[in-house]
Amino acid sequence: MVEQVPEDDELDEVFRALAHPIRRAILEQLASGPKSVSELAEPHDVSLAAVSKHLHVLVDAGLVEIEKDGRVRRCHLDAVPLSAAFGWLTQYRVFWEDRLAALAKLLETEDQ
Repeated sequence: MVEQVPEDDELDEVFRALAHPIRRAILEQLASGPKSVSELAEPHDVSLAAVSKHLHVLVDAGLVEIEKDGRVRRCHLDAVPLSAAFGWLTQYRVFWEDRLAALAKLLETEDQ
């Protein structure tokens, strides 16, 4: 059996969180500053309970922190876990840039 290191689990959680369009939209909303759960739910055509479930996925991934302020739950973006995802994706960007450059060079030599 293959055992994953914790960092892989954290990266899996980030990508799982980013996999849904509502969760990505919530992160975009929070990029401009903290918002209440009801403010986050407003632009989406889903129930408050559904938004809460999406928020729990984001919290589990470490992307969102929720604090209670009386009866209001205020959400804050924590973008630090995105840096791991960005780093992982960057290695493939470099890979594809190299591959496409090689293909372009090959096509240029064939045209001559």
